[in-house]
Amino acid sequence: MAGNTTASAKAQLYDAFAASGKALASGKRLELLDLLAQGERTVDALAKAAGLNLTTASAHLQTLKQAGFVATRREGVRIHYRLAGDDVARLFALLRKVAEAHQAAVPAARDAYLGEGGAVEVGHEELRARVAAGGVVVLDVRPAEEYRAGHIPGAVSIPIDELARRIGELPEEAEIVVYCRGEYCVLAYDAVRLLTDLGRRAVRLNDGMLEWRLAELPVESGGLA
Repeated sequence: MAGNTTASAKAQLYDAFAASGKALASGKRLELLDLLAQGERTVDALAKAAGLNLTTASAHLQTLKQAGFVATRREGVRIHYRLAGDDVARLFALLRKVAEAHQAAVPAARDAYLGEGGAVEVGHEELRARVAAGGVVVLDVRPAEEYRAGHIPGAVSIPIDELARRIGELPEEAEIVVYCRGEYCVLAYDAVRLLTDLGRRAVRLNDGMLEWRLAELPVESGGLA
C-alpha cells in the first residue's frame, strides 16, 4: 500500500513538472516570453508585436500565467504582463541553446531566419573595452518602448525601421556595435547589413539584451523623453 502511495505521489510530482513543459510547447508562447524578457507589456502591445489577434494572444498568456511563467498587474482597464522572474528568462534562454545543440532542424531554421553568417561580432567584454577606448557607438535597434524599459548604458536608440532615414545621426567615423533583443533577434543582423551597405563600419553584439541582463551587467532605463 505504501509503495502504491509513493508511486502515485511521484506521478503527481512529475505531472506537475510536465505542466510547465506543456506551457512552453508553442512557438508563439515562446515568442511572447521573448518579448516579455525585454520588459512589461500590455496584451494589446504583445498581440501586435507577435502578429496575433487579441483573443489568441490572451489565451496564450493565460496558459503561461497558469504555469507560473508570467505575472500581471492591472492599470485601469489595461492588464500588463511581465515575466514572473529572472529564472523564467534563464529557462527560456537555456531552452533555445539546448534545442540548437540537439535538434537537427534548429540550425537550418536559424540560418533561414537570421540570414547568412560571417559578419563580425563582439562579446560583452570586448564591447565594454571598445567603449572604454572610445570611438564606438553602441546602437540599440529595438522598438523605443523596449529601449526605455532597459538598455545598455550609453546606447543610442534608433529602431530598425527608422535607421535608413536617421543614419545621419550616427558619426561617420565611428565603429557601430549593434544589438537587439537577444542572440536570435533578426533586427541586429538587418541593421548591420544596412549599415554596411551604406558604407558604415558596423559589427554585431553576439547576443542581445536578454543575455546582457542575465549576465548581470549594468542596465539603464528611461530616456527618449
